[in-house]
Amino acid sequence: MSSQSIDHLALLPLYAAAGTAILALLADLFAGRRGAVIGVTVLGAAATVAAALTTAGAAGTFCTPEGACSWVPSWPAAVTAVLFAGLTAGVLALSVPALRLGVAPAGEFCFLLAASMAGGVTVAYAGDLITLIVGLETLTLPLYVLVGLRRYAPGERVTTEPAAASVTFFLISVISTAVALLGIALNYAATGQVYLGLLTAGSGQFERLAGVGVALLVVGLAFKVAAVPLHAWAPATYDGAPVPIAAYLSTASKLGGVLALAAVVTRLEAGVVVAALAVLTMTVGNLVALRQARMVRLLAWSSVAQAGYILAALALGGPGVPAALAYATFFVVLELIAFGAVVALRAPGADGGRIEDYRGAGRSSRWLGAALVLAFAGLAGLPPGLAGLFAKLSVVEILVSADWTWLAAVVVVNAVIALAYYVRVSAVLYTGRAVSSPRVPLSVAFALIGAVAVAVVLGFAPQVLFDAVS
Repeated sequence: MSSQSIDHLALLPLYAAAGTAILALLADLFAGRRGAVIGVTVLGAAATVAAALTTAGAAGTFCTPEGACSWVPSWPAAVTAVLFAGLTAGVLALSVPALRLGVAPAGEFCFLLAASMAGGVTVAYAGDLITLIVGLETLTLPLYVLVGLRRYAPGERVTTEPAAASVTFFLISVISTAVALLGIALNYAATGQVYLGLLTAGSGQFERLAGVGVALLVVGLAFKVAAVPLHAWAPATYDGAPVPIAAYLSTASKLGGVLALAAVVTRLEAGVVVAALAVLTMTVGNLVALRQARMVRLLAWSSVAQAGYILAALALGGPGVPAALAYATFFVVLELIAFGAVVALRAPGADGGRIEDYRGAGRSSRWLGAALVLAFAGLAGLPPGLAGLFAKLSVVEILVSADWTWLAAVVVVNAVIALAYYVRVSAVLYTGRAVSSPRVPLSVAFALIGAVAVAVVLGFAPQVLFDAVS
């Protein structure tokens, strides 16, 4: 048996993320103060960012003598790790008002959130299919608990929605993971490889077996991005979960799925399967979103449709990966702004409510209304949401240049359909009487300002992001 080289310097981002989870538990155990636990988690996220940027040029580790590595530091991986850490800090900031009310225990909450961040970092640096699946499950498993982790403040109505959402998420996730593992097993039986850099499509009598394995792997991973037909969990889970956790599901969890799919389609031929998933996902997501009356459910179906646009770029394989990753980055930033505005416009600890509950909110809270409209405009691909506009144009451009004009046309048609519900909700914010809005907590304000700043910078300098993920 050949030995593998281990470079602990390259593993620093993982050490920082995993250490954050452990320190959050220790802070809760020994300090017992909510502020200490939250502070440790935020500092740990910052340490993860620093470690990722510091080790971006390091050599791979857990490598075989042939040069295949299980952990591959690179600038795209570092940028993704920074994004996961930023999302973790942002979601934690959005959760502070609810944690102050005691609707969830701060120690457990921060530990699970940091553990999920460690899984996201693992996905970013994964160099083989086993590490990829382990990272995805580490990213996802804490979310099962976070969705249902809710204590009830005095006088609050007890419901079963968080528990039901958690169980729904868990059951469908287990099935999709089993499908993905079966795909990996079949592909390994056909090719004898699990390292991403050495994956092949199979040959000879094993070619069909490898093809089946790839199809199953893609379908299993498609669950993480809420792609049709494994999409039904998303609306129920998002609406039943606390709004900040729904934000994390819609951003970090989806980003992990996109990375996993990008790693697979870059090396294996899966264009037909991914293209079919893309068409179904964007079409179903947009059509069902038209009929939603609850805000979080509308955002959930919108995120399903957005996943379809990302899959459309991934259908091209390697040439489409930079556009897909850039689109995913733009999407998660805009989605965080949308969820952040919802959190700010609702009472601490409350659910997302109905769309009608936001009537006139843009007139009473102008900057919150502007932030939500900016997010909707970006998701729709309209100015002033320049980040979303550049993202959609990049996907359409790469599809047309690759002679996939029909798929580009489907993307454009679906983008037009999506305008209906984005414009409808934006109009609700500025019609009717101005409603009283709760005071915006400082932590939520900081999270929103940071996300808006990132969106503006990316909107005016999109090429910087494309270069980073290429």
